Amino acid sequence: MPLVRISLRAGKPAAYRAAVGDAVHRAMVETMNVPAKDRFQVITEHDAAGLVYDPSYLDIARTDELVVVQITLNAGRTLEMKKALYARIAELLSTSPGVRPEDVLVSLVEVTKENWSFGNGIAQYA
Repeated sequence: MPLVRISLRAGKPAAYRAAVGDAVHRAMVETMNVPAKDRFQVITEHDAAGLVYDPSYLDIARTDELVVVQITLNAGRTLEMKKALYARIAELLSTSPGVRPEDVLVSLVEVTKENWSFGNGIAQYA
């Protein structure tokens, strides 16, 4: 059960935000064995003061089109799966809605299964 948080610069149309969410979810389904219906996303827009980044950290030239993707998920995916996920997200975002790969930042937060409640106050995976 991934929980995806996507942050981007304010002012993007709804279709752009939807394309970003679709691309990230598709990449997780294709590379991380996430079920197609397991889609939980929070997409937030930020003004310039609310989305702070270094434009050249690690010699990667970033722009204000930066998309930050943070995925909280169950621990246990392999390094190869994670690398495939990063590459696929960048590839799909490049295709639609046209985000430069340099402007895609992905962070994974791994948790154990007992750290989820999907509703009703129950730890369904515990």
